[in-house]
Amino acid sequence: MSDTKEREISELIIKIDRTTCISTANCIKVAPDVFELDDERICSFVNHAFDTEKDIIIEACSVCPVNALYVLDKEGKQLVP
Repeated sequence: MSDTKEREISELIIKIDRTTCISTANCIKVAPDVFELDDERICSFVNHAFDTEKDIIIEACSVCPVNALYVLDKEGKQLVP
């Protein structure tokens, strides 16, 4: 069963596949205003996540070693992975 969280930030749609996440926290190192590890030590969105530069979001999602993070533009085109 898939456990996916989704949020729109800075005109990008970001999806976290929580079943794939292995908790390396690479995304948090790049975008701590967007991502955090929850009580289960799985990637989640920061509750108060606000607009962050698109390039930072894309970079943060790109550094996930297991491709648990997806980024789509407003038209639905997948940018990452």
